[in-house]
Amino acid sequence: MLNKKEFSVLNILANSDTHLPQRRIAQKAGISAGSVNHILDELRSAGLFDGSQVTEKGYEELEPYKVKRAVILAAGFGDRLMPITLNTPKPLIRVNGVRMIDTMLDALYAKGIHEIYIVRGYLREQFDQLLYKYPDIHFIDNDDYRETNNISSVLRAKDLLSNAYVLEGDLILRNPDLIQKYQYESNYLGVPVERTDDWCFTVNSKNVITGVVVGGMNCYHMYGISYWNEEDGRKLAGHIEEVYLAPGGKERFWDLVPLQYHKNDYIVHIRECSFADIAEIDTFRELTALDPAYASLLQ
Repeated sequence: MLNKKEFSVLNILANSDTHLPQRRIAQKAGISAGSVNHILDELRSAGLFDGSQVTEKGYEELEPYKVKRAVILAAGFGDRLMPITLNTPKPLIRVNGVRMIDTMLDALYAKGIHEIYIVRGYLREQFDQLLYKYPDIHFIDNDDYRETNNISSVLRAKDLLSNAYVLEGDLILRNPDLIQKYQYESNYLGVPVERTDDWCFTVNSKNVITGVVVGGMNCYHMYGISYWNEEDGRKLAGHIEEVYLAPGGKERFWDLVPLQYHKNDYIVHIRECSFADIAEIDTFRELTALDPAYASLLQ
């Protein structure tokens, strides 16, 4: 098995179409150039890298870390984006001409991840239009979206969470490279901030998430894209159902299951990104700020 630094370097090499200098690899991996030089020597000695490209043996070594599928949560109403969502599900809203959900689907397809499940609810028949562009996607219907929180959507996909991304369908993914073909460990995307009034992660010195709260200082702004390795995905299947069936469970956010209610059963790392990489639209005014074409609806 690869250690984390070896994985990072080999993953970068596997995802690059051109030769990368060691300094660039170090920058991408977040480690020193000296460490990169040492790791490259080890990869060559092990037959995983021939000096110019990843070998067949190298790809075999990466195989246990390969992302198998993605689950996109897209069942909700999006009431704070009224009046647009009266006739259009939030993930299908176009921002500067592009549907929000397309930014994630395009990134998944680009990395060869075609086993994609979209959990839909509100105006669910409108999601059929996605099949023209993405014929491989599968739909899972959530008829309880009106009375429950997003935990009911994950419950319907509970057996699909191993080696899987779970994505909120109403994000705009500006940096498609946030979707990777291989992942080393279970993780959530987060942006480091000095202060936020939104949902955020507290993290320890090993970049492991220790808590999730609304509002905090020196924390990570939470974004709804996570990855779950094989073991954690299996555990989530049982824990999601357990919490859902408990008193008040239907009103829970699904993220709280591994990060709060069963946090001792998971080691979930932060995967750092920036506000330039991803956007979250919660209100109609935020939508108009990104796409002024909607401003006339406010008048």
